[in-house]
Amino acid sequence: MVDADQTFVIVGGGLAGAKAAETLRTEGFTGRVILICDERDHPYERPPLSKGYLLGKDERDGALVHEPAWYARHDVELHLGQTVDVVDRAAKTVRFGDDGTTVRYDKLLLATGAEPRRLDIPGTDLAGVHHLRRLAHADRLKGVLTSLGRDNGHLVIAGAGWIGLEVAAAARQYGAEVTVVHRGPTPLHSVLGPELGQLFAELHSERGVRFHFGATLTEITGQDGMVLAARTDDGEEHPAHAVLAAVGAAPRTSLAEAAGLALADRADGGGVLVDERLRTSDPDIHAAGDVACFPHALFGTRLRVEHWANALNGGPAAARAMLGREVTYDRMPYFFTDQYDLGMEYSGWAPPGSYDQVVIRGDAGKREFIAFWVREGRVLAGMNVNVWDVTDPVQRLIRSRTAVDTEALADPRVPLESLAP
Repeated sequence: MVDADQTFVIVGGGLAGAKAAETLRTEGFTGRVILICDERDHPYERPPLSKGYLLGKDERDGALVHEPAWYARHDVELHLGQTVDVVDRAAKTVRFGDDGTTVRYDKLLLATGAEPRRLDIPGTDLAGVHHLRRLAHADRLKGVLTSLGRDNGHLVIAGAGWIGLEVAAAARQYGAEVTVVHRGPTPLHSVLGPELGQLFAELHSERGVRFHFGATLTEITGQDGMVLAARTDDGEEHPAHAVLAAVGAAPRTSLAEAAGLALADRADGGGVLVDERLRTSDPDIHAAGDVACFPHALFGTRLRVEHWANALNGGPAAARAMLGREVTYDRMPYFFTDQYDLGMEYSGWAPPGSYDQVVIRGDAGKREFIAFWVREGRVLAGMNVNVWDVTDPVQRLIRSRTAVDTEALADPRVPLESLAP
């Protein structure tokens, strides 16, 4: 069968899905490409939602992956505001949830992403309770932060992960009062550990953010549909005019599960199980982006990565695999954040218990340094804070798998490039 007779369907109109469609065309695929997005906005990137666009520094259209006219120009059939409710693997069809239309596929890519975890407490139906995952959420939250800043209003944020902290920074820059409730002992505790988590606590505290650690929200109270306060499990009550639930995201696996595809255990982060070619348990169905749980040979485990770079690289890798190209998806996990005057990039994977020391190169007090998570001299992950153009040597150190002299690793006079073989 020649390309022109084939139909490739992509379910999910985020960065992974849009880049997969682009890659199919740049790789020369001449068949039918159908991209199905359950949002009415054209495919967009998510980092601006909690960074430049939320702060009012970037235009809304700046988040788009491609200009709207790109899809028709490249003969990509874009279905906005539509869902798929059934994948029939035997018939090799997908069914649209709106009108029951079915489309046959030769290859299918699931790039369904993740959705915000909800707070299972009283009061979450109040108008002042927000999430941040979609462009429409950012539109709404931007207006809320503007109003809170103007009226000296209070924002309570449940969760001190990346989204929670980035919104806290934005809210303070608008002038809002901010309280962050987090069950861990420091922000980002499960990602960065106590050493670097404390740095982010100090960064925000210096700018007026109040933290309530070791607690979780139990109730949001309000009147006439509006938020008035947020209560925690230790009996505290925080004034609030708005609440942001930033307690993580869950992979959107319902479509894959209903189709009988193999899913990952929750201990591995959940998601759809794929191999190194991003193939699911059905060889004609691939998965990429936030929803895919893939084996990573370097770290010897399965990973499910929710960050921008995984969508950026995973979508194209899946597209090439769908075309029969030789693909081994082993991209280094990478993410970045901007909060106030702090910029940071993180590469690698070092969950709690996987490392035996954190090595600091530079001046942590001035927030100009590189941190390395190390086990038996081998670098597992690195984070550069207000130090730039070091991602490549940091990633080479991680990929080398060789033990390094930790004193040399900590010494800024020793070039990083000299430490990786």
